[in-house]
Amino acid sequence: MDFFMGEDGLENVYAWAIPFHAAVILAEMIYSHVSEAKLYNGKDVATSVYLALMNFGLDLVMKAFAMGVMFFFYNHRLFTWDFTVWYWLICFTITDFAYYVLHYVDHHSRAFWAVHITHHNSEYFNLTTGFRSPVLQPLYRYLYFSPLAFLGFNPWHIMVVYAIGQVYGTWVHTQTVKKLGILEYILVTPSHHRVHHACNIKYLDRNMGMCLIIWDKIFGTFEKEDPDVPVKYGIYPKMPDNKPDTVLLYEWRKIWKDIRQPGLKFSDRINYIFNSPGWRHDGTGKTVRQYQKDYLKRQAKKQKQKAESV
Repeated sequence: MDFFMGEDGLENVYAWAIPFHAAVILAEMIYSHVSEAKLYNGKDVATSVYLALMNFGLDLVMKAFAMGVMFFFYNHRLFTWDFTVWYWLICFTITDFAYYVLHYVDHHSRAFWAVHITHHNSEYFNLTTGFRSPVLQPLYRYLYFSPLAFLGFNPWHIMVVYAIGQVYGTWVHTQTVKKLGILEYILVTPSHHRVHHACNIKYLDRNMGMCLIIWDKIFGTFEKEDPDVPVKYGIYPKMPDNKPDTVLLYEWRKIWKDIRQPGLKFSDRINYIFNSPGWRHDGTGKTVRQYQKDYLKRQAKKQKQKAESV
């Protein structure tokens, strides 16, 4: 346990994970080639690597400030814990929940979706997709973990268990693993995460967890992979191209265009930045919830017609 408890714990997790990731990705690439599954595309992989490096660079720049904020709360903590097994289990669990909240906000507030969209725009789904990082997330991610430090969890420990969660979260970006039996009820599995990366209306904004699927089941964001609704990966509408600047700035450019419309109230401009993606001041847009409401109505109508025809 000492291996993870100090300032070097975070680096130790990644140092052990990188060679393992490389081996597993190589194995999946070989499988894709031999089976002609076409799971990989060279340009897509290059984009994922580019985004990962950008995210890593900003993480390094933000590290001192982010940890400083978290240690400020830790130094004024409400509780002091003994470093027992229970401490680590609770730390892991509430860190996973904090990530669920972060992820939920990333999908439901447009400015944060503009950051997170880089993780979803690929039409491929493979292990390298897990490295397709939201580049600007280090600017605010620590704010979700600061309350945990205020509760008495050491910031280095929070980041270590978050890193372990990230490692696991990378592994679920695969189409080669189908179902995992009883683990489907407890953990985020490849099947659950395929749903999360889908652009099918039924699957949008579902399965937000990183390690534990229980948060989605508690808060109503869980959706099971349906064999009758094959997953379509990517976003809708598609980006016009996959140039690095387009991938990084796509939604920001759309936001900028929207808030510059003449005659808007100040509240409308704020809503274009922070309201749900799809919101429009004149009521012509549709959010995910509205799309899904219409989808459920159509499905109910189809089922009714099918029942009447029998």
